[in-house]
Amino acid sequence: MVEVLFEDIFRVERLNPDDKKLFDKVTRIEARSERFDMFMHLDINSEVYPLKVGQKFALLLVPTLNPDGTPDTGYYVQNNRQSLADNFEYVMYGKLFRISEGSGREKAEINISFGGLLMMLKGEPSQFNKFELDQRLFLLIRKV
Repeated sequence: MVEVLFEDIFRVERLNPDDKKLFDKVTRIEARSERFDMFMHLDINSEVYPLKVGQKFALLLVPTLNPDGTPDTGYYVQNNRQSLADNFEYVMYGKLFRISEGSGREKAEINISFGGLLMMLKGEPSQFNKFELDQRLFLLIRKV
């Protein structure tokens, strides 16, 4: 069974929160999760996967797409093998490049780069125990 590092339902609160749209096909979404009250900024290819304010989506962070949990080889092989991606609409592969551990009332934060599309996830430090610096991750999204 695959180890799920993080899973929650998010609601889009704002699009391009800084009122800047630097790239035509990229939108930065600002969202908050339902279960763990996490705050997130996520850059998505809005031409491929458009999201609107108020829309909800399920988000999953995992180290491999193999349902049995076997490590990913780092190479894409097109075959008929089952994948966690089969159940999701939008998938990105990236690297965790920053972990800021919160102390006291401060929230912890992780930053992941998906080939230049960035994700910032902020919340309770206990939610980030499974993450490691330079970890390779898959982000999976589907609308709910």
